[in-house]
Amino acid sequence: MSQGPGPENDYLAGHAALLLHSHRHWTGRDLVDPGLAPAQAARALYHAPFAVLSHDAAAEPRFTYANLAAQRLFEMPWSEIVGLPSRRSAEPVAQAERERLLARVAQQGYIDDYSGVRIAGSGRRFRIRRATVWNLLDAAGRPCGQAACFGDWEALQPPK
Repeated sequence: MSQGPGPENDYLAGHAALLLHSHRHWTGRDLVDPGLAPAQAARALYHAPFAVLSHDAAAEPRFTYANLAAQRLFEMPWSEIVGLPSRRSAEPVAQAERERLLARVAQQGYIDDYSGVRIAGSGRRFRIRRATVWNLLDAAGRPCGQAACFGDWEALQPPK
């Protein structure tokens, strides 16, 4: 699996800072050790044992980040998952549920109780549980996307 540009990349370091700051803003919790230098924090997030993904705030949001755990779970290297419309990570029947979730996050700032079925690049289905989903805030405090992290998932049987 391609590891993408690597955590030393300027984009990843900046985006990791955005993810970490926004997560702390909404939840009061840290995803990685808050004492780490920015490059170390970016590396820790990229190599974390839990999945972290983000998408932009476009009308059709596209993934802007996926750490290694997310790349492995979704069975897509960085070059495939980043830029992919995030709606394609959910089954068509689950997309209305996904839209309700995103609207709830947009209104409240974050939730930490999301569960749902997602689809890997191979078509394999899996359920995520107890995901935290939060709004990303730019340096001026304006919403600029959403992110999710979760460490609890299970493989599902293929549909019959």
